[in-house]
Amino acid sequence: MLTHEENELLCRVEGEAPMGQFMRRHWVPALLSEQLIESDGAPVRVRLFGEDLVAFRDTDGRIGVLGEYCPHRKASLFFGRNEECGLRCLYHGWKFDVDGKVLEMVSEPAESGFADKVQHKAYPTQEAGGFIWVYMGPKDQMPEFEAPPWAPTPEAKVSIVKIDLPCNWAQIMEGQIDSAHSSSLHSSDMKPSRVTTAGATATHWTRPSTDKNPRIQVQLTNYGFRYAALRRPITNAQTHDYVRLTVFVAPFAALIPPNSSYNVATVIVPKDDVSSYFHFIAWGNDDCIDQESWRKFCVAQVGIDLDKTYKPMLRKRENNYLQDRKAMKLGDFTGVPGIPNQDIMMWESMGPIADRTSERLGASDIAIVQFRRVMIDAARKHAAGASPLGLVEPHIPQAKLRSYQGIVPKSDDWRRLGASNEEIALLDGMEQDDTEAEMAAAGS
Repeated sequence: MLTHEENELLCRVEGEAPMGQFMRRHWVPALLSEQLIESDGAPVRVRLFGEDLVAFRDTDGRIGVLGEYCPHRKASLFFGRNEECGLRCLYHGWKFDVDGKVLEMVSEPAESGFADKVQHKAYPTQEAGGFIWVYMGPKDQMPEFEAPPWAPTPEAKVSIVKIDLPCNWAQIMEGQIDSAHSSSLHSSDMKPSRVTTAGATATHWTRPSTDKNPRIQVQLTNYGFRYAALRRPITNAQTHDYVRLTVFVAPFAALIPPNSSYNVATVIVPKDDVSSYFHFIAWGNDDCIDQESWRKFCVAQVGIDLDKTYKPMLRKRENNYLQDRKAMKLGDFTGVPGIPNQDIMMWESMGPIADRTSERLGASDIAIVQFRRVMIDAARKHAAGASPLGLVEPHIPQAKLRSYQGIVPKSDDWRRLGASNEEIALLDGMEQDDTEAEMAAAGS
């Protein structure tokens, strides 16, 4: 468990909060590319770390992410006209380009030179992997943008579920790096089967294990950590382990063990202290599941399950997520369809910010303990002047990071599974985590 002060440090991201300031030193996946398809189309509201922004794609296809409120009289630019390479405030006609430069001030005398004296807040942007990214830290500390793990090449096929949720980022991220819960919460969607590797159908996933009590082992990295959940496989249990290896890429991403059809990742971005953008990603080659099929599988289709701002329309806390108790009696474990919806029910039930001061953690929570330690330490060190976690040398390009799952001989070292040669060289030089110490910490 954490102290109140540690929990606040982990969760709070607004203003000068150390965690938010640390996150701002990374490129932030701010919104989906699909939200800004049209040049000169409607602007989109975005909220990041408690800051209200507006995004638009201009006439030439360039993307701007500006402070939402016009610097003149603070009217919202969301209602503005997106035209002729700029966003024009409706109130007095001030017009801004994607860099926040004032192009026109129709309400002011041209000879005053006032337009040259005003610079509106604007953040640098990039587009990759189905996302529009922004950098919100000091310009002189801006890292080079690189391809994300789920889009190692421009040709990678990426399908994304996005859901806007009313709870803190950390309890969502802890769900992504908690392998133990999948054997219970998602047991009706991740079904044990006599298969040689994890698979995917149109209705559920399969995995070659019935073991609900994984042994958790952690490997620290300079970008976060990797950890293995070791389970007994259905076949050859005496000589083999079923390994599900998750990779946490600080501060926003978790690479979930793949299946035979596609890779899986999640991205969690804080809107503010008490709300977050959750993204569930399937990616791979040309035969990867398409976007609408992925959203249907997850029961998270825009216009059916979610509104156009990606907020749940049907299943909400107020209506108990339409949980079907009759279906539960007939064998469905949760009574709620869709892997993300099952998770959401758990995350939101913890409250806007989970109280971690009275938890009773066990051996299956070792990765959760490590996540908290890594992120709290990262925020503290950055606040003290250290380079941000994930941006230190030697640096491994994120496009080379991979999760893993498979049945392997017990003699195999899981720490090398799924790792590129560059990563193996780096990890071999780092001190490995002490699993027994982690178990003791988890049980404390």
